[in-house]
Amino acid sequence: MADNNLRNPCLTMHQPWASLLVHGIKRIEGRSWSAPVRGRLWIHAASKVPDPATIKAMEEFYKEIYAVDGVTDIEFPEHYPVSQLLGCVNVVGCVKCEELVCWEELPKGVRLEGQTDCCWLCEDPQKLLVPFEMRGYQGVYNLEKRIFASAVRGLRPVQSPLPVKFPLPDPSNPFSLRPGALAPFLGSSMENLVKPPNLNAAIAGARAAATQFSRKEQPARFESSRTKSDGRTVLGGELQSSQTGPYRQKDKALGANAAGTERMVEEAGSLRPNENMTHRRNRVGRLELNQSKNTASSSRIFATAVRDLKPN
Repeated sequence: MADNNLRNPCLTMHQPWASLLVHGIKRIEGRSWSAPVRGRLWIHAASKVPDPATIKAMEEFYKEIYAVDGVTDIEFPEHYPVSQLLGCVNVVGCVKCEELVCWEELPKGVRLEGQTDCCWLCEDPQKLLVPFEMRGYQGVYNLEKRIFASAVRGLRPVQSPLPVKFPLPDPSNPFSLRPGALAPFLGSSMENLVKPPNLNAAIAGARAAATQFSRKEQPARFESSRTKSDGRTVLGGELQSSQTGPYRQKDKALGANAAGTERMVEEAGSLRPNENMTHRRNRVGRLELNQSKNTASSSRIFATAVRDLKPN
C-alpha cells in the first residue's frame, strides 16, 4: 500500500549495495517488507565504511549473475562513498522471490538476483554528479526539500550493463506489480534455471557478506521514525533497528525530562540535534516561567506586609 506522505521518498542503504543500485548493476533491491512507494526513490549511503571482503563478495556475485546472460563487461564503481546521497532509481513494483524466479519474461540473471522475501523492482538508475553529504534514517523517509531542490538538478542517467524493463500486469495501475499479483499467471518453476557452480559459490559469498549486518527481527515498516542509520543492522543493504520493530522503547519516553532526553541522545543518537535543543529550550522556558511566578508572589507578600506596618 502506498504512503501518501512520502513526497520525495529516500532509502538509506549500506555500501556496497547502495552504489551498485545507483550504478544500474543491482536491479533487485531485496527487503523483508513490501515497497511502500512507486516511482522515484532516492538512495542514500549509510555511514558504515564497507570492508574490502564485502565489496569483493558482492562484485563477484554480480559478475556471476550477469554471466548467466552472457554479459562479462561490468564497470563497477571506483569508490563506495558513505553518508552521502548518491542518486535515485525508479521503483516499478514489488514481488515475492518465488514469483521473480518463475517470471520467464525476464532475463535469467534478474530472476536469480532476488534472494529475499520481497523484491523491489528497480529501473532507470540515475546518479548525482556531485553526491550530497547528509544524514540518513531508518526505513523510507522524505528527503528534505532543500536537498531535493539541489539534487534533482544534478542527476544524470546511468547505463546499466543489461537494462531491464518490468512489464506491469495492468499498465493503468502502477501498483499492479505487488506481492502475490503474478502467482496466478506463473506456471513454471525455477527448475529450468540451471545455476552454474560458480554462481552457487557467489550466492553463498553474498549471503555471508549480508549476515554481518543481519539479525532475527520483525519485518521493518516504513515509518517516519528518525532512528539514526549508524550502527544499525542490515539485510542485503537493509537498515534495521537493533531492537524489534522500527521504534525503540526509549523513544517513547522522549520528553519525560530533559536529563533523560540528553542521556538517551548520547546513548542511542536517535534524535536530531534540533530536537535536543527543543527540549533544552522548553526546560529553560519552564524555569523562567516558574521564576516569574515566584517573583510575582514575593512582590504581593511584600506589598501586603508594608500596608500592615503602623508607625510607632
